[in-house]
Amino acid sequence: MTALPIIVGMGGINAAGRTSFHQGYKRIVLDKLNAKDRQETYLGLASLMNLVRYEDGHLIDQNDQVVQEGEVELRFGEQILAGTLIRKIEKNHFDVDATPWQQKLTMKANDDSKIVFNCRKRDLPEPVPAAWQVIELDPKTVEVTIADQIEVKHDSHRDNPIKAAGQLPTGFEPSLMYNSRYQPRGLQATIFAATDAIRSTGLEWDKVMNSVRPDQIGTYSASVVGQMNDEGLGGLVRSRLRGDRVSTKQLALGLNTMSTDFINAYVTGSVGTTFTTSGACATFLYNLRAAVNDIQAGRTRVAIVASVECAITPEIIEGFGNMGALANEEGLRKLDNTEHVDYRKTSRPFGENCGFTIGEGAQVAILMDDALALELGAQIMGSVADVYVNADGVKKSITAPGPGNYITMAKSVALAQQIAGTEALTKRSFILAHGSSTPQNRVTESFIYHRIAETFAINGWKVAAPKAYVGHTIAPASGDQLAMALGVFEYNIMPGITTINAVAEDVHAEHLDIRTEHYECEPMDIAFINSKGFGGNNATATVFSPKLTKQLLSKRYSQAEFASYEQQLAITTQRQVAYQQAADYGQYELIYRFGNGMIDESELNLSQQELAIPGFEQSIQLCPTNPYGDLI
Repeated sequence: MTALPIIVGMGGINAAGRTSFHQGYKRIVLDKLNAKDRQETYLGLASLMNLVRYEDGHLIDQNDQVVQEGEVELRFGEQILAGTLIRKIEKNHFDVDATPWQQKLTMKANDDSKIVFNCRKRDLPEPVPAAWQVIELDPKTVEVTIADQIEVKHDSHRDNPIKAAGQLPTGFEPSLMYNSRYQPRGLQATIFAATDAIRSTGLEWDKVMNSVRPDQIGTYSASVVGQMNDEGLGGLVRSRLRGDRVSTKQLALGLNTMSTDFINAYVTGSVGTTFTTSGACATFLYNLRAAVNDIQAGRTRVAIVASVECAITPEIIEGFGNMGALANEEGLRKLDNTEHVDYRKTSRPFGENCGFTIGEGAQVAILMDDALALELGAQIMGSVADVYVNADGVKKSITAPGPGNYITMAKSVALAQQIAGTEALTKRSFILAHGSSTPQNRVTESFIYHRIAETFAINGWKVAAPKAYVGHTIAPASGDQLAMALGVFEYNIMPGITTINAVAEDVHAEHLDIRTEHYECEPMDIAFINSKGFGGNNATATVFSPKLTKQLLSKRYSQAEFASYEQQLAITTQRQVAYQQAADYGQYELIYRFGNGMIDESELNLSQQELAIPGFEQSIQLCPTNPYGDLI
């Protein structure tokens, strides 16, 4: 019997807001929400953006004035809307209108004169160039004479042609929520996302940890370009060029494994499986696949699946920009035939577009096997039947598309049909598209969907594209897609692509339903999370709704077992409601166990059969069965 991986919690942060309880999803479809959900969304975002705080039983604004919940939209609505989703890059990242850089300057002596200057002796280059004549003026100062010319670099500024990004909500500062110790922004976001995900489950985490053997818990996470802020790899490569010193932490904190390591070391305290793999834009799905496979095989019973990327830096943007991958002002002006660029609409999946828009975010999903989810009374948010990964074969251009995504999508659809049936597939499934907003992607990805829809007799296949709102967050991009899928399952509102006026003529939309407005839809059963990554990193996940998941589990478990589960679930739901209310008030209480609960290795109890670890109720079985018994 193969275990079914159940999604029991999801948390995180991106340009739309907090992931738990669908806050980010609700921000995207805000105009379709009822009054209660709308008020709840505005309140949560106002707290997240530090526009209000909860103090002594009251909401307080930045001027220490009491604010009623019903007043939040009226007072802060425009500010909240302006400070979320894709928008002009804010100066806490860098100034896109005056981006610093080092400009080369060659200085040459006039006529027969020479270049003469004084400087500190300690600032002389080593070795001193042969053409330089150096005279010591005092023990600390020298006079330098150069007969020919000298090339120098001086501080300058340039107008950056790429000005928009999907940034975390304005005013959101995870570094102020815990003792962040000069950690890179991505790792700060990881601590927030992991806490949000764990608390969203409504389960006592110590109970979860002790409900299984310590080695049956796994953390699967990665970044792609690492932590490119000054505190990480960005500072490592920039420091000497700026004349600064490289710190002892920049290399270590910059590695793409660090989100995994931070979750284990500072949030969960796990000693189980630790796994990191990067697959360009499919990174979240790569790690999800590893978790799903381990749950299916029984190696893992609790999986924390995560990805993070906070790389809105001049270098990363210039790198993608020089590839022609990012939407720039010139391209957008040509598309719109205007001098005014609407920064909110730079990302245009399946419309007339000129490149993707970078984003930042962190996403964390908590999964369990079906038996444990029912035993603990976990909330069933959905399930992941499988994740498929395939490459493109021989390529001429490493960034060009290929056949790999046909394989992943076709396998995912075929699996869904086998499990859920033809009717569910053709009438109640939808796609969370990669939708990167490049001219090539809109053609190649839509053609894949067209071919598969044609093959499986699907008409009006609904397509949503989160990158239109939060940008392309690279590593966690598929996490953004999964978060939107869970929102659709909960609210039956399908996000349209409101950043485009119409579907581009070269999009293969004959069998697809791509709309430019949000709309209510019938309850969906199946979501396909699709990613087409650079280098041929293709992945697709088959995700089932809570309703379909429970229908499937009813074949495996008795009514008595479900009745017991429902009793446990009632307690879980109460705890979830309490956390949601606390989070909407900005009371996140981030989990950061720096040195708290460290394991004394001298207290390990080791035998030939098992290993007992202090702090864990269950021991690790070293080799309960011989997997190669038939060879002996």
